[in-house]
Amino acid sequence: MKNKSKKYILAFREISRKDIPLVGGKNASLGEMIRELSSKGINIPEGFATTSYAYRDFLKKNNLFPKLKETFKKLDLKNIKTLQEVGKEARNLILKAKFPEDLKREIIKAYRELGKRYGKNPDVAVRSSATAEDLPSASFAGQHETYLNVQGEKALIEAVKKSIASLFTNRAISYREKRGFDHFKIALSVGVQKMVRSDLASAGVMFTLDTETGFKDIILINSSWGLGETVVKGKVVPDEFLIFKPTLKQGFEPIISKNLGTKKRKLVYGAGAKATKEVSVSQKAQNQFTLTDSEILTLAKWACLIEKHYGIPQDIEWAKDGKTKKIFIVQSRPETVHVSKKKAVFKEYILKEKKPQLLLEGIAIGEKIAAGKVRVIKDIKRINEFQAGEILVTINTDPDWEPIMKISSAIITDLGGRTSHAAIVSRELGVPCMVGTKKATSIFKNGQEITIDCSSGETGKIYQGKVKWEEKEHKLKQIPKTKTKIMLNIGTPEIAFHNSFLPHRGVGLAREEFIIASKIKIHPLALINYPKLDKKLKKQIAEITPGYKNKKQFFVDELARGIGQIGAAFSPEPVIVRFSDFKTNEYASLLGGHLFEPEEENPMIGWRGASRYYDPQFKEAFLLECQALKIAREKFGLKNIWVMVPFCRTLEEGEKVLKIMKEGGLERRKKGLRVIVMCEIPSNAILVEEFLKIFDGMSIGSNDLTQLILGIDRDSATLKKVGNEKNKAVKEMIKKVIKICRQKKKYIGICGQAPSDFPEFAEFLVEQGIESISLNPDTVIKTTLDIAKKEKLLKGRIK
Repeated sequence: MKNKSKKYILAFREISRKDIPLVGGKNASLGEMIRELSSKGINIPEGFATTSYAYRDFLKKNNLFPKLKETFKKLDLKNIKTLQEVGKEARNLILKAKFPEDLKREIIKAYRELGKRYGKNPDVAVRSSATAEDLPSASFAGQHETYLNVQGEKALIEAVKKSIASLFTNRAISYREKRGFDHFKIALSVGVQKMVRSDLASAGVMFTLDTETGFKDIILINSSWGLGETVVKGKVVPDEFLIFKPTLKQGFEPIISKNLGTKKRKLVYGAGAKATKEVSVSQKAQNQFTLTDSEILTLAKWACLIEKHYGIPQDIEWAKDGKTKKIFIVQSRPETVHVSKKKAVFKEYILKEKKPQLLLEGIAIGEKIAAGKVRVIKDIKRINEFQAGEILVTINTDPDWEPIMKISSAIITDLGGRTSHAAIVSRELGVPCMVGTKKATSIFKNGQEITIDCSSGETGKIYQGKVKWEEKEHKLKQIPKTKTKIMLNIGTPEIAFHNSFLPHRGVGLAREEFIIASKIKIHPLALINYPKLDKKLKKQIAEITPGYKNKKQFFVDELARGIGQIGAAFSPEPVIVRFSDFKTNEYASLLGGHLFEPEEENPMIGWRGASRYYDPQFKEAFLLECQALKIAREKFGLKNIWVMVPFCRTLEEGEKVLKIMKEGGLERRKKGLRVIVMCEIPSNAILVEEFLKIFDGMSIGSNDLTQLILGIDRDSATLKKVGNEKNKAVKEMIKKVIKICRQKKKYIGICGQAPSDFPEFAEFLVEQGIESISLNPDTVIKTTLDIAKKEKLLKGRIK
C-alpha cells in the first residue's frame, strides 16, 4: 500500500489531526471529527481531500515553482497595485497549467466512491485547506476560495484547479507576508465534502466563547436562512443565540440570549453554470428564528464535545439539511483571537464628553474607541482610494478587503453579525468595528470626522466629530483581595461579560428596569391587554415582538434571558436581581404605559416597588416578573440568582409580596432561593429585626434612605447642600441595620453610590463590618484599592 505522504487522495476517514502537513488544518479537523466524534452523535458529512503531495506534484509537473518565484520578486505590499498584479499572474499560471492525468483519475475515482453513498454525481462543497492554516496564532479564515454545489466530474476538476490557484489570492498573499509565512513552503489541500442542503433550511457559525470579551462559559451561535456563506461573509445580519455551558452540561436549557436578525437575503442552489444564487427572504421568514430551541441546544452540546476533544476554544461552521432535517458540522478550527490570551489586564474606555451627538448604532466588535475620517467604499474595485488611518465604511467585507482593513483605524459595515468576516478579521487586527448598522454607507460622507465607541457592550455607538476619551489600564493581578466583599451594580445584560473580568464577589444589584427599558420597551400591562388596544399601538407592539402571538410571553422570555445573561456572567457568585422599581412617570414612558399609569405629584414616593406587586391593577404584571426569574433559576439552572424586593414600606407589604411570589413559583428558601429586601425607607431601619424575620437579609439603598431620613428630594439641586449620606442621622440608622443583620447572621450589603463618592463613607461601612459593598463598574478598582488600605489601617477594629 502506498505511503500516506505519497498519496494524492485521502478519504476523510483516513485523516486525523496529525495530518495537518498533508491536508491542512481544515481537512485534518474534518477527518479527526469523523473518526473520533461521530460515535458521540455528531453528524459530519463524508468526503475526501487532495494532499500536499498532489499540490507539489501539480506544480512540479508544470514547472511552476521557478515561474512563481520570479513573479513574486515584484511584490511590494505597500503598493496595492503590485499585490494585485502578482496575485493575478500567480493564479493565471496555475489556471493555465495542465491538470495531471493521474491526479485527475484519482479525484474522479474518489468522487465516484462518494457517489456510491450519496447517489451518482453528488453535489459537493470544494474547500481549500492550506497546510499551515488554523494554527492557534493564525486563522487563515476565508483566505482561499470555496465552491458550493459542485456537481459532475468535469465541474469538480475545474473547481479543484481553481481552489489550488486560490492559494495566491491577493488577500492570502498579504496575510502570509504579514504573518511571516514562506509562500513556497505552504501547500494547498482541497477538501471535497458532500453538501448539506441548507439552502432549504439554515446554516451558520458558532464559537465556544464570547467573541468580544473572551468569556469562556458560553456558546455563541449565528444563524441565517440558506447556505452559510451569507453569515461567514457578512451579507446578512443573522440571528444570534447565547448558551451557558456550565449548566448546559448539567442538563439544563440555558439559552440566555436570542436576538432576531434581519436576514433579508439568502444563498440557494442555482442552475447550469451558476451553482448558487442570492434571493430575497420573505418578510414572514425574516420574522422567524432560523433554529428551534431544541436545535440550538443540540448545536451547543456538540460544540462542548468538540471543544473538549480539542482542548481549546473552537470556531465551528454548521448547516441544517432541509430535506432530512438533520444538522451537520461542516468545519471546526481553533478560535485564534482569545485562545492564547489570558485576561491579565482590564481596560476601560471613558468618553469625556457628556452628551456627544449620536449618529448611528450597530453591533460592537472590539471593545475599543477610535476616531478618524470616513472613507465610504461600496465596490472592491475602488479600494485603491483608501488612505491609511481612515475609517472604512462599506456594505460588507470579504477577504479581498483585508489589504485596506489592516491599515484602517476602524471598520463600519451595513450588514453582518458577530461572526462575519469583518468582525473576525477586525478582532484579529485589534481594530474596532461595528457591523449590522443597516445604513452606514448611506448616511456617512467621505472626509466626515466621527468617533466609533465599541467599549460599552453589544451595542456600539457612532458619534459626530472627534469625541475625547480616556483609556485606563488595570493589571488584575495587582488588585488586592478585601475582607469586605466587593460586588457590582449591573444595568444592561450586554455589559455583563466584559465586567465579569473585574475583581468581584458577585452582583449586589441587577436592575430589572434596565432590561425592560432596553430589551422589552413595552409596558407589561400593554402586553397583557394587547387584544384591547387600538390599531396604532398594536402595530407598534407587533413590530417589536415578531414571532410572538402571545405578547405576555415576549415579556417573560426577554426578561428571563436578560436576567440569565447577568446570572451566567457572574456564576457561581451571587447575583441579586431587584424586582422592577420604575416610578409611575418612568413606567408611563414605556410603549403603552400612558394607558396604565396615574399621574403623581411626586412619583419618587408614590406607587412604586412592593406597593405595586400586590395591587390588583399590577399584580398580573408582577407575576410575569416571577415567571421570568423562575425560568432563569430553574430552566437555565442559575441557582446563584437571589431576588430583592424594593421600596417595601411595611411588614404587611413584605408578607403580601412573598405570598404572590409563591403563587408565581418563587418560594423563599425553596430550591435555594434567597429573598432580601432593600433598606431604603426609615421603617426598614426602625423595624429591622421584624423585617429580618420574613426576609433573608437587607441591601441598603443609601440614595432613597438619605432623602427620606432628611426629607429632601434627591433630584433637587437646590437641596443638595442640606445633606448627604455622611449625615449623622443617616449613619446612625445604617450602623444599627448593619449591627443587627450581623447579629442575626443575615446578609447585609449596600448598593448605593455613596461608597464611591465619599471615601470616608466607605471607611465607615468597613469599620461597621458590612458584608458587601456593591459598586458601579467604573468605580470598582479605585474603591477596592481604597477599601484594602482602610482594612489594613482598621485591622483588628472591623466588626
